[in-house]
Amino acid sequence: MNKEELFAPIRERYGELKKALQGTDIEKIRKLTLEVHAMVHPAKISGRTEKTIADYVLDYMMQGNQNAIVPREDFDVDLHYAGTRKVPMCWQFWHTYRIEDLVSNILMANQSQIFNAEWQKKIGASITDTGNALEFNEAAAFGKEIDVLALRDYMIAVGKNTRGILETLTLEHIQSMAPLEWVMKILEEGGVTTDLRSVWLLTYWGRLTGGGMILTPMTDHHMMHLPPCLNHLPILDDTI
Repeated sequence: MNKEELFAPIRERYGELKKALQGTDIEKIRKLTLEVHAMVHPAKISGRTEKTIADYVLDYMMQGNQNAIVPREDFDVDLHYAGTRKVPMCWQFWHTYRIEDLVSNILMANQSQIFNAEWQKKIGASITDTGNALEFNEAAAFGKEIDVLALRDYMIAVGKNTRGILETLTLEHIQSMAPLEWVMKILEEGGVTTDLRSVWLLTYWGRLTGGGMILTPMTDHHMMHLPPCLNHLPILDDTI
């Protein structure tokens, strides 16, 4: 399987999800949300039998490539506010799953995030935030500290927890925005820092409805950060 064959089904389902979110068929919205979520996360999270794009990148990282340097993204989405345009591969997973943890739990479900002092110790992370504002040398140093086995366990815990939240979606969840106090809780708990390159996320997330959170932090955000890893590393080729 080549890269385009891997991406095409995700793009197709994501397009269907965007259309569904404009309507009121909550069963269809739930089904497509869970399907797209599964397609951009490791198969262990959803119980899929076939590998996903996340599995290819995760497998490569676990083979001793956690500090392989990759582009942060393929295109300029939030790079204007980023500390670095190149990051170690493990940063990609830390960043996407910290954001999913914060947004799904605090903003969508109004409950405690998965990450805590115990998880931080297991992973060996020097930070608690999403890593947006790290300069290249800081990101590189961060990557060398990380226990990728613990990071993988955190990813699985976050992904499974998110699916539990998505399975109970209502139209009210889809159509409403999080109260300001929920948004500010992310800053209070160290999910972002006061650095402009980090704190801007609160404004962005605070303007999203639940549907918008599904379309970005829960799904498409992963597709912003996974493809650069594939595009520059020998994971897939036309023979797979």
